[in-house]
Amino acid sequence: MKTDIQIAQECKMQPIADIAKKIGLGEDDYESYGKYKGKVNLSLFKKLEGKKDGKLILVTAITPTPAGEGKSTVTVGLTQALNKLGKSSIAALREPSLGPVFGVKGGAAGGGYAQVVPMEEINLHFNGDFHAIGVAHNLVSACIDNHIKHGNTLNIDITKITWKRVIDMNDRSLRKIVIGIGGKENGNPREDSFQITVASEIMAALCLSNSLMELKEKISRMVFAYDTKGEALKVGDLKIQGAVTALLKEAIRPNFVQTLENTPVFIHGGPFANIAHGCNSILATKLALKLSDYAITEAGFAADLGAEKFLDIKCRMGNIEPSCVVIVATVRALKHHGGAKDLSVESVEAVTKGLENLDKHIENMHKFGLPTVVAINRFVTDSDKELEIIRTHCEKLNSPVALCDVWANGGEGGKELANAVLAQIETKKSPYKPLYPLEMAIDEKIKTICTEIYGADNVEFTPSVKKMMVKLNDMGYSNLPICMSKTQKSISDNPALIGRPKNFTVKIEELKLAAGAGFIIAMAGGIIDMPGLPKVPSAEIIDIDENGVISGLF
Repeated sequence: MKTDIQIAQECKMQPIADIAKKIGLGEDDYESYGKYKGKVNLSLFKKLEGKKDGKLILVTAITPTPAGEGKSTVTVGLTQALNKLGKSSIAALREPSLGPVFGVKGGAAGGGYAQVVPMEEINLHFNGDFHAIGVAHNLVSACIDNHIKHGNTLNIDITKITWKRVIDMNDRSLRKIVIGIGGKENGNPREDSFQITVASEIMAALCLSNSLMELKEKISRMVFAYDTKGEALKVGDLKIQGAVTALLKEAIRPNFVQTLENTPVFIHGGPFANIAHGCNSILATKLALKLSDYAITEAGFAADLGAEKFLDIKCRMGNIEPSCVVIVATVRALKHHGGAKDLSVESVEAVTKGLENLDKHIENMHKFGLPTVVAINRFVTDSDKELEIIRTHCEKLNSPVALCDVWANGGEGGKELANAVLAQIETKKSPYKPLYPLEMAIDEKIKTICTEIYGADNVEFTPSVKKMMVKLNDMGYSNLPICMSKTQKSISDNPALIGRPKNFTVKIEELKLAAGAGFIIAMAGGIIDMPGLPKVPSAEIIDIDENGVISGLF
């Protein structure tokens, strides 16, 4: 069996100029980054202003196993299938982070015959966006410590600096560090820490901005510390928002590439789905909507994390709404939630028990007023009996379901899903509505998410969280949406609770303000924003030969 990278390397790519022509881009609308990659010029948005939007399709999933269940693969396969059916379709995806690429999860360019290419370049550096975001973020860090060194006229309380440094690599040794040691010439000694670049607030802000100037304004509002009187200090107080934004003038431009079947794809941005909202940029999604009849996008992790944030945060800020939600389910994930230990062994009983997890995610999407289609992402280990159990169950619920075989057969294997999605869009109107109004109190917004989406009985707030709620109200931030930070391994905040957890309380242990990005982060459980590498990282199997051919990426 060929590996993903072998399949990708055998693909005959079309020059990026040809892909641009397919979506109606002229020479002044984009810039080539080599032969097979491009970046769109922001002036294109003005040109497309009066053009009608296409339909937006959101791809999400049930609660995954650690290996992931193939949302990106289904997203790519679905857009290929729609194009095979004669429809105009463009996918909009997140960019891969180097941390997972060299860690345990691998890349994020799809899989099998439903991939985006050039796969190696997309997974390794791509067009430099993450590096620009990392440098921009660390410019703020450097200016904070430089300000302290040269008199600290802002009266920064060095025990209340909330701005961490970033690097786009899994490195647990950087979670807690001490900086400024070695004498006065090296600055003021203090404790500090790193987070992975995808957890940067600048990453989130870039992906939630509708223009370069909006991004500049968001950066100026970012709170980096509190002064000795407890007042918030913002990047604008350092007078560096212009310089930080200047570093991002290329990174904010959406990238476009192609699938194995030469259909166009925008890949842009990649906020951490635990800490931030876990979606690609508003700009890339809007371009896909303007340039095609059907735009396909995805949200990180399962529907309780990624889809909820997409619908309550990104849709509000981008003034967009989906017409249909695809919920990806796999036999192996359902067996996991049904208590099976060996996911490669047939177990109709475990699949049946695990279906309660799927049921909850379907119910949740209906709370937003959206029609759904269940996509059964097929794996070679799936038995016909297991697949039939899922299909029969969905049909009893009157929930449209389609077998998706895009990994093995590309767009051809996604036609059943594509037709099911088209039927939902054509026969049902989408009365999309957010889960909660922004004017609702902070604690009530959090309770609404925890009880309605997670199924919690109660929500417990620590004393420090209650104190922070009062502070956020006094500071004028109570009308921001909530960005929940919790485990992706369970619908609840406890990774050990598989299936559809019941009779549990969610504990909110910390609130963080992301004033620039425009949301409040509610921390439920200890989510690490700087992952570590596994005992045998993927870095040990990735290699390159004398001809520059890379192997081991997946």
